[in-house]
Amino acid sequence: EGTMIGPNNISGTIFMPDDKKHGFTGVRAPTLQRTADPVWGAPITLFNGKDLKGWKADGTNQWVADAGILRNPKAGANLMTEQTFTDFKLHVEFRYPKGSNSGVYLRGRYEVQVADSKGSGAAYDQLGAVYGFLVPTEMVAKEPGEWQTYDITLTGRMITIIANGKMIICNAEIPGITGGAIDSKEGDPGPIMFQGDHGPVEFRNIILTPIK
Repeated sequence: EGTMIGPNNISGTIFMPDDKKHGFTGVRAPTLQRTADPVWGAPITLFNGKDLKGWKADGTNQWVADAGILRNPKAGANLMTEQTFTDFKLHVEFRYPKGSNSGVYLRGRYEVQVADSKGSGAAYDQLGAVYGFLVPTEMVAKEPGEWQTYDITLTGRMITIIANGKMIICNAEIPGITGGAIDSKEGDPGPIMFQGDHGPVEFRNIILTPIK
C-alpha cells in the first residue's frame, strides 16, 4: 500500500505473506533529457598505470595496479573512481580469462556487461549489453585472453556503445538503473565503477572525456 506525496514521491508499506511489514519510499525517476548538443571538455586519464590513486573499493580491496594494467585477480570488491561525472565519452580496454565476468558501470548505475561471450548470441546478459535492458545488435566478443575495447557515449539516459570497433548500440535509452547500482539517484553525478565480485578481469587505457 502506498500514498503519493506530491507529484514525485510515494511512501507506504509492503505486507509479506509471513505477516512481516516493510516500509518503502520512492522518488520518480528523472527524464534526464538533454536539450542541446554536448560540448566536450578535455580528456581525463582515470588510471595512471602505477597505483590506485583516484580509485576506491566498496569493500576490502583486492585490485592491484601492475605495469599499466588495473587487475582484479579474484572475486571481491567493486572499484570506483573518486571523481563523479554526468555526461561523458569513455574509452576503456579490457581482458578476461575464459568463463569470467565483470562490468563497467556508468555513473555507478548502468552496467555495460563484460563477459566471456565468444560464440554466444547477443543477449541482455552478454558482452556489449546494458545489463537486463539493451541488447547489442551483434556479438563482437573476442577470444578470452585478448584485449578488447569499449567506446561509450552517455548523455542523459541515451547511450551509444562501440565495441571492438563496431557500433552495437546506437543512441538508445536506458530505462533505469541496472542490478548492482550504487544507488537510484539517477539525476546525480556518479563514478565509473568496475565490477569485481564475479571473476578476474584486467583494464587499461581508461580515458574519460567529460561534458563541459
